Amino acid sequence: MERDQHELYETARRRIRQKKRLYYHFVLLTLGSLFLFISTKIFNTTINTSWYIWIITLWVFIFILHFIKVFITDRFMNKNWERDQIDRLVALQQKKIAELQSKTAEDLPNKLETE
Repeated sequence: MERDQHELYETARRRIRQKKRLYYHFVLLTLGSLFLFISTKIFNTTINTSWYIWIITLWVFIFILHFIKVFITDRFMNKNWERDQIDRLVALQQKKIAELQSKTAEDLPNKLETE
């Protein structure tokens, strides 16, 4: 397998693994929330019975963060984005270096003439 094909394969494999974990997290969230709700109603504890709502809310918040990471952050800020940013910054640095070199080359003859 060629290097480019292997890199594409690994990227696809990593994305599938991320999505699989997200779907697993969603199923676990759904079943866990259902279990908490039913167990609270069946056992009817004398403690404040809305404690499970706080747990489910926190869990949903964590799931939303996981969803954002998989479908937004990793989708747009992947290796290609990183390479593009590096190339852009290197080009800016090279441009600044070239400007400084040309300015130095222009200033050097003027400085030599004044001495």
